[in-house]
Amino acid sequence: MVATAKPTDIPLLTPLDWQWQGHNIRYTEMGEGKPLLLIHGFGASVGHWRKNIPILAAAGYRAIAIDLLGFGASAKPNLDYSLELWQQQLFDFWQEKIQAPTVFIGNSIGGLLSLMMLGNHPELARGGVLINCAGGLNHRPEELNFPLRTIMGIFTKIVGSPLMGSFLFNRIRQKHRIRRTLTQVYRDRTAITEELVEMLYRPSCDRGAREVFASVLTAPPGPKPEDLLLRVQCPLLVLWGDADPWTPIAGAKIYQDLAQTNPDVEFYPITAAGHCPHDENPDRVNQFMLEFLAKENLARE
Repeated sequence: MVATAKPTDIPLLTPLDWQWQGHNIRYTEMGEGKPLLLIHGFGASVGHWRKNIPILAAAGYRAIAIDLLGFGASAKPNLDYSLELWQQQLFDFWQEKIQAPTVFIGNSIGGLLSLMMLGNHPELARGGVLINCAGGLNHRPEELNFPLRTIMGIFTKIVGSPLMGSFLFNRIRQKHRIRRTLTQVYRDRTAITEELVEMLYRPSCDRGAREVFASVLTAPPGPKPEDLLLRVQCPLLVLWGDADPWTPIAGAKIYQDLAQTNPDVEFYPITAAGHCPHDENPDRVNQFMLEFLAKENLARE
């Protein structure tokens, strides 16, 4: 077993800024060694990795996390958001700030973006860690049965309306509603702290946040994980909170089956954890990541 410290007395993450296509992008990094790039999920930010970055850095890695355009402390311009837009952001960030084969680590939408980087830009990657990887930015129409397909169509129209969309967004972003949503996706209620709620609430007050929300919810779903996996050429660790109602572990069968036939793919459930096990059960997730990195001799000098 690889020894790992517990994420107590967590050091503060240093905010750093990078200009991309005229927009300010927030990122952070800690430690020295070959790089790991951590990518958050929908509505989150670099702070969602606060229990992981110090542990990875202390183990001899250069742990870098970035706020996707439209989220966290990054700019929130009124654009058509898509997975392809963020993929370009990550590619350009890698070219300017990293320039070395990288292990991409992502949760939820960040997991799908990590998979896109592995499949579409294999020359950048040494490995990948997917944590409750999303199947798409949004549901594909064929994935929804009637009447849910109709309901979602109406909902996306409301979200895109300046008047009704603003009303809906202002209700959704209220702190008590954020906390209620977190109780759906975190199995361990003690992990739902005021710090976590504030971290998710604060960016929603930024200018342009409502327009980002509407654009993301009406964006195309993006590439399918099964298609991307065909092009992955490096070691892959897949972790999944087994109590996740948003991306249930039943939907992870493609990764479980792959792990049975491909020695470069590992799959482990995180027991009694929800959609964000890296935050809910960081000790276990950090342990799996460090063991994977050590076993594969990835990213460490």
